[in-house]
Amino acid sequence: MALWPFGSKQEVSLSQDQRTALAKVVANAKFELIPLKNVKDQAAAVPPRSQVTVTASPAHTLEYTLEICEFVKGLGHEVTPHLSARMTKDRAHLTDLLQRATAIGLRRVFVVGGDAKDPGEYPDGLALLRGMNEIGHPFEDVGVPSYPEGHADIPDDVLLRILTEKQQYANQTTTQMCFNPGRVEGWINTIRGEGVKLPIYLGVPGVLELTKLMTIAGRIGVGESAKFLSKNMGLLGVLAAPGSFGADAYLKGLADTIARPETNIVGLHIFTMNQVPATAAWHQKFAHDLRG
Repeated sequence: MALWPFGSKQEVSLSQDQRTALAKVVANAKFELIPLKNVKDQAAAVPPRSQVTVTASPAHTLEYTLEICEFVKGLGHEVTPHLSARMTKDRAHLTDLLQRATAIGLRRVFVVGGDAKDPGEYPDGLALLRGMNEIGHPFEDVGVPSYPEGHADIPDDVLLRILTEKQQYANQTTTQMCFNPGRVEGWINTIRGEGVKLPIYLGVPGVLELTKLMTIAGRIGVGESAKFLSKNMGLLGVLAAPGSFGADAYLKGLADTIARPETNIVGLHIFTMNQVPATAAWHQKFAHDLRG
């Protein structure tokens, strides 16, 4: 793993192979949108012809997620809805959702367990994947989440077993955001050694103020990674505004891992937190600098 002087903003020196591999991964980025009140305004700030994902929020419905997907698709983007198992009531509801996705022309999906307190027929992501497979679905690309830092409610060995089982239904996985390059590298080595072959999209936050990012990190269960970030301020990207996190330094810390073909890291999943203009500007500048 490449190292840099934590606590400074000194540029990391990359080999040409590392730079080329990192540039390829950064160019293949997905921008995640949250279906909040401002989501349509934020969608307008996404760069043209981008890959966009739209999350599923217990505060709304899966139908609303698909409604926003249809709007974003109309802007010319390739769109991926998040389907939440715990928000899917039963087989009839799932059938309706799949028919709606087909009518919209969606070709990708991201299947999550979700946070709804009262699940219906599908208690977790694996159950929903099985249900989709039984019914039949229109998706050419099926993504599932993974957790380099573990999950607050699920033991690591169970997470690994579930991810292994999901391989028969999915063809890529996206990691929960993490700020510790060494932790991600170790996790990738572990899952590859256990036979998980799914291509990986690295989950990274968009450009956010550090205090806001720390709050979000605690809420989604990556507090230990946030502590690592707070002790290693060199991870604050040199391309981000002062006091904000930009993932360029973190990704450069993973450049050696990304450059190894066996890790099969293929792209980024950017958790924009609906801070799209700043995030898109950061991404454009970082991609340009890597190409240069």
